[in-house]
Amino acid sequence: MADRWALAPAEDGGVEIAPLGPDGLPAGPVLREPDLAEAVRRRPDVTRWVWRSTAEVYPRLLAAGVRVERCYDIEDAETLLLGHEGRYGEPRSAAAALARLRGGPVPPDPPQRSAEPGAQSPLFEPQGSRGLPLTDLVEVYAEQQRRHDRSAHPDRLRLLTASESAGMLVAAEMNRAGLPWSADVHREVLHELLGERYTGGGEPRRLAELADEVSAAFGRRVRPDLPADVVKAFAQAGIKVGSTRRWEIESLDHPAVKPLVEYKKLYRIWVAHGWSWLQDWVRDGRFRPEFIAGGTVTGRWVTNGGGALQIPKVIRRAVVAEPGWRLVVADADQMEPRVLAAISRDPGLMEVAGRESDLYQSVSDRAFSGDRAQAKLAVLGAVYGQTSGDGLKNLAALRRRFPKAVAYVDEAARAGEEGRLVRTWLGRTCPPAVGAGDDGMEEAGIPQDDPAEQPAEQGWMPGYASSNARARGRFARNFVVQGSAADWALLLLAALRRTCAGLAAELVFFQHDEVIVHCPQEEADTVVAAIREAADLAGRLTFGQTPVRFPFTTAVVECYADAK
Repeated sequence: MADRWALAPAEDGGVEIAPLGPDGLPAGPVLREPDLAEAVRRRPDVTRWVWRSTAEVYPRLLAAGVRVERCYDIEDAETLLLGHEGRYGEPRSAAAALARLRGGPVPPDPPQRSAEPGAQSPLFEPQGSRGLPLTDLVEVYAEQQRRHDRSAHPDRLRLLTASESAGMLVAAEMNRAGLPWSADVHREVLHELLGERYTGGGEPRRLAELADEVSAAFGRRVRPDLPADVVKAFAQAGIKVGSTRRWEIESLDHPAVKPLVEYKKLYRIWVAHGWSWLQDWVRDGRFRPEFIAGGTVTGRWVTNGGGALQIPKVIRRAVVAEPGWRLVVADADQMEPRVLAAISRDPGLMEVAGRESDLYQSVSDRAFSGDRAQAKLAVLGAVYGQTSGDGLKNLAALRRRFPKAVAYVDEAARAGEEGRLVRTWLGRTCPPAVGAGDDGMEEAGIPQDDPAEQPAEQGWMPGYASSNARARGRFARNFVVQGSAADWALLLLAALRRTCAGLAAELVFFQHDEVIVHCPQEEADTVVAAIREAADLAGRLTFGQTPVRFPFTTAVVECYADAK
């Protein structure tokens, strides 16, 4: 039996399947079977299923208790290939790919949709009307194989495509599993922080009290939930502020600052993770957001609804393992500079990244007279493109000690400014007309030139069209590091998923450099070891043989908030 089979759901609920040969074309007759899950279940020797969209097929298989080892997502591959060919933004559907292949009119992609709180995910809804007959689908697949062959590094690009398809499987499995969540603990936390709820949906007691304190400090009624009202109130007090972001107002000398900062913190919890959120998003002891693998230009994941990637630490108290189970929470240590060492092949940086000790301290010992804080700012400044304040001085010191590393991101920045394509190590491509927001810089302690609020659900570093060459260069500088880190993380997840397949353990959460596995207590040590082994394997597969290590800090806890 062929190890690769193509699969195309039919509108009547049946499915077309066929074995594939080395060229990606059918190696046998197209078979039609009445039941999707049964067709896959009866072929356990198939190691990779080729289909149009994981979101179309895999949730239906999971609902029937069928798990697949590997897949090839044609529409995700089309996105990667279009970007690699400098055609980012063209329609990515299988139908569009077929039209381009045959020289016909290219249909637009269907509009993006938003998740409805408490509603069944559209991932579980049949989407046969958007599909193609299997023979057409296989024609697209075979051409994609040829397009991989024509790339500068076919093996790397194939690995990226395979790992992103694996990420789609992980996302679907996490969407079905859900993150363990105690509604009772969540309610206790909300009452502790916000006080009693008032009838009619108004602000809870503690927010009302803080709003009164803010108004009293200004000497007039001020709505702390309205930034324009707060900016106006400060102006009337003789203090000019550009926004109400915490980093800008907390250093001001005014009695309204303390209650205002507290109000903003609690208001966000009330709006983003309050009682309404709990009612909408938590069912049967699980929080089930819709994870979307590769949801940003850099390859970072996002969620469609629910704010899963912005869970405040205090709310993490509600993430509680089931009785007899544990949460294994793993954070990658100093991932960005380790990735930079691997992709730049800088001998000095690879040397310090080859240890599991504090990388920033090692950098500081070599270039900053032991000043760890300065070393961290310098490394992250090189990645984020921070050139104001002490940025230039720090960058110069870093360049003297680690010239190849700094030259690597400098060249990426130049390419971005000039409108050239910029790629990650495996070949994920940054389109030439993309700028960058400043998300992540404030957390890293780097001053921002033009701070702006970012929508919570966009995820880190959303791409947007920009004519500003400097913004494009800054994004490209960061893209080669963050995008390569995202590529590495996909292979980490794929390896960890394979290990968990033989256990009761389940992957339940992932964002950027953090993964959570929910497992029986007796499997916790096995999972911890599996994470370490998966990180090492992902490093070798992604970047080849380098001395760079990718250590994790892991915690085995009953409650997520206790992990860090």
